[in-house]
Amino acid sequence: MTALRGQPSWSVSRLLSAILLVIVQSTNAYNLVPSDPNSVKTIARSMTEDLMSFYDGDKPGNTPGLLPLPYYWWEAGALMGTMIDYWYYTGDDSWNAVVTQGLLHQVGTYNDYMPENQTLTEGNDDQGFWALAVMSAAELNFPNPPKDKPQWLALAQAVFNTQAARWDPDHCGGGLRWQIFNWNLGYDYKNTISQACFFALAGRLALYTGNTSYSEWAEKTWEWMVNVKFITDDYYVYDGGHIQYNCTNIVPYQWSYNAGGMILGAAAMYNHTKSDVWKNRLDGLVKAADVFFVGPESNIMQEVACETVNLCNLDQQSFKAYLSRWLAVATKWAPHLTERIMAKIRPSSVAAAAQCRGGTNGRMCGLKWTENGTWDGMQGVGQQMAALEITLGNIVGISRDHVTAEGGGTSQGNPGGGGSDIGRTIPAVSHYPPLSPGDTAGAAILTMLVLGLLIVGIAWMMMDETSKKPLQQRFYDFRSALLGGGGLAALAKRHQTDEMNEKGKGIDQDASSDGASSRETGIMTSLPLKGNDASGHRYLPQPDSMVSEMSGTSAISARPTRIPMVREKRLSRTNGHSTLRNSVPSQRSARIE
Repeated sequence: MTALRGQPSWSVSRLLSAILLVIVQSTNAYNLVPSDPNSVKTIARSMTEDLMSFYDGDKPGNTPGLLPLPYYWWEAGALMGTMIDYWYYTGDDSWNAVVTQGLLHQVGTYNDYMPENQTLTEGNDDQGFWALAVMSAAELNFPNPPKDKPQWLALAQAVFNTQAARWDPDHCGGGLRWQIFNWNLGYDYKNTISQACFFALAGRLALYTGNTSYSEWAEKTWEWMVNVKFITDDYYVYDGGHIQYNCTNIVPYQWSYNAGGMILGAAAMYNHTKSDVWKNRLDGLVKAADVFFVGPESNIMQEVACETVNLCNLDQQSFKAYLSRWLAVATKWAPHLTERIMAKIRPSSVAAAAQCRGGTNGRMCGLKWTENGTWDGMQGVGQQMAALEITLGNIVGISRDHVTAEGGGTSQGNPGGGGSDIGRTIPAVSHYPPLSPGDTAGAAILTMLVLGLLIVGIAWMMMDETSKKPLQQRFYDFRSALLGGGGLAALAKRHQTDEMNEKGKGIDQDASSDGASSRETGIMTSLPLKGNDASGHRYLPQPDSMVSEMSGTSAISARPTRIPMVREKRLSRTNGHSTLRNSVPSQRSARIE
């Protein structure tokens, strides 16, 4: 508006602000030295402060363990895992109390991460991320909870028990469904990340406890993944398939966290068994993960399925964090892979830190690490976690080893955990204490009060306020009319009059704001993306995506608009990245997890 009044659109103050922002961003840019532990820890501390600025679960009136909207429950569990990593690598315990509070508040009735406040949308993968976080707490000797609270190892075992009971041999010969509860759309989809979380949890429990039951489940999960070809002969990891097609309509996209989860489980199994079979599987997975590293020397991590076309939704913006975390862990359990993996982590971490120039503080991290130190304008929990995890990975070699039950571990377990949630496909019914006589009396009084006010309100609306009679006389007239049977007729007549007199138009006059009738023009305005997706999540606007009017899926398009930021991630059959597709094309658009 200032430009319209003849004033310059750029004022001196705005210009100075822009210059100041550029100076701040240049001054605050991280200059990470991967070989210097002090450099790594100092930068990691700042990244962590910025990451936890998104978390408000420890604030009065908020729920511990939850991120604010639009973030979903599973990512809060992933955040707790990152914060455990931060403590492990740096020794900084500033956030330990907040992390412990969050981890314990979300355990649910049966101490298995099935809280009642998540029954609408919780999937096996969501539950799995919380289990992997507490498994890390056990392996890294994160300070144990009070003795009257569930312990880290016991929580991980309880999740394992509930998921093992959901193994579904009747469809596709096995595997876990994406969703836990049968009314959620996606219950017919078997996605790789659910299998990867279960597989990694089983392998790590086998390594920690020495119990062969866990290793047998890990082996069983791996074999099923290979048999349904979610893992190819070249160890590429694809996304999943639907049970109505016997899991043969493979969704051929590669996401970094799918590959990372399988690498994590295979590394644990190799360390547990020391077998050549698991060594070959692990080596194959790590080699195949090269697809996520680009650049002149193929050593900068990228979420290749969405990053190059600006289609990464809220969840996908965090995926690189988990591949970064789990590659670093693999070097502990499979030292022969150290140099190969560190050759990717070091340059990726430098690139990630260099672009952390955003936000009002000039150091918030973006999504893209391939822009030569240029911030891409994005910031959030996922971007911050990813940069932090790849940075911390530089000092994995000087960090202490993971512990086991027989080798320094202190967390107490419960092999029978999970309780009544084992095998459950509908939420548990809440049990509330019976009402006391005082509660009953109070409820009755409140009910009568509300009904009384409602009746008075209705009577007031039905009175003729245009009458000059005193209020008492009008009430008597209203009572007489009502008792005489004329009340409803009077109300109907009054309603008709109101319709005709509203803003001086009748009920058939469709006077729109632009002076034209939408009925006459036949033009319908476009509807924004809002509402809920199939699994109950909200659609949120994202740039650079187009929504198919035929199938409701998001597709890569020359006319980018927006993409639904939801757990039910969708892409069309068409993808320009040939390396991300297998030889069996998907027969229809399908969910991407």
